[in-house]
Amino acid sequence: MYSSASVLDAYRRFDRAFRGIPHTICYAVKANSNVSILRLLARAGSSFDIVSGGELHRLRNIGVPGRRIVFSGVGKTREEIREALRAGILIFNVESEAELEVLAEQAAHFRHRASAALRVNPDVQAGGHAHISTGHHQHKFGIDWDDVRRLFLDKSRARWISWRGVSTHIGSQILGLAPFRRAVVRVSSFVRSLARAGVNLSYVDLGGGVGIRYTNETPPNLDAYARAIVAHIRPLGCRLLLEPGRAIVGPAGVLLTRVLYLKRNRDKIFVIVDAAMNDLIRPALYDAVHPVTPVLRRRSIVVRADIVGPVCETGDCFLHDWPIELPESGDLLAIWAAGAYGFAQASNYNSRPRPAEILVQKNRFRVVRHRESQADLIRGE
Repeated sequence: MYSSASVLDAYRRFDRAFRGIPHTICYAVKANSNVSILRLLARAGSSFDIVSGGELHRLRNIGVPGRRIVFSGVGKTREEIREALRAGILIFNVESEAELEVLAEQAAHFRHRASAALRVNPDVQAGGHAHISTGHHQHKFGIDWDDVRRLFLDKSRARWISWRGVSTHIGSQILGLAPFRRAVVRVSSFVRSLARAGVNLSYVDLGGGVGIRYTNETPPNLDAYARAIVAHIRPLGCRLLLEPGRAIVGPAGVLLTRVLYLKRNRDKIFVIVDAAMNDLIRPALYDAVHPVTPVLRRRSIVVRADIVGPVCETGDCFLHDWPIELPESGDLLAIWAAGAYGFAQASNYNSRPRPAEILVQKNRFRVVRHRESQADLIRGE
């Protein structure tokens, strides 16, 4: 279930924080790509960051114009690049020299100059887990500083490439401002050096990465985050692009699950629920902690229990030794902060149909994705 008010409030807080500088908020579609969420944000004025042709299709399907779309990602295919060129997207964030060659080739085919930025790997270590840290030189993302500079200068007169900006993204679920400061200092200095060499850019894309609270985390204050960035971007005269995803939708969603059984093995208590790792893989994949609370309080004794699902994996565990009022079979539990990378990463593992998605708007709700049926499981096989 998602709260539309929470989604819109988070977007507007981001937008207000950067009101003193030309900027565009490009919601990271990968965080939650439900078309009803995308439509909600589009109506609020958001632009979008995509990483696949499928995400482009979702946006085009609801009428988002290409000029409000930024295309990131290390493995864009020729087909995806062609579709994005046809859509007239704002900018391609190019992540390798080989990709740049393909982009130029496809742009020449359409006889339409491609607006491009190069994504630099800033060599800044950040992120809440190794799997979501993206800005170190050992990661697959972006291009080294020296190679980025060479490409900008060597291709400055390329017939089918129009250099519009520089891009970076250092990771996800970042809880301190220091990594952002290090990245923006390096990027702003780089943009100034390019200008001195005759390459003038219009956009600086700093990606996303601002963390949220799951349990006891303290996310960065958005105004402080903006101040740390704006001071370095304003003198460049460039438009700032930002790509928040988790920070927009993460706190807006909960996964509702029903207790199936209680089980004791010696001194261990297991609360077995009907949701599983295929519905929310973050605890298994990232060691993420999503709090679980009863939807209706019984004021019963508080115990420590493992909250586990029915999938045949030991890793199918939401929480270990979690303090919770002792539930009964049939009780409804809420798994919090599941709005980002929850349903987006869901699967049909163990041939389990995926759940419905519900959007709550004021005192009304509507189904925005129907529950899968067993027939859906074998469709196309």
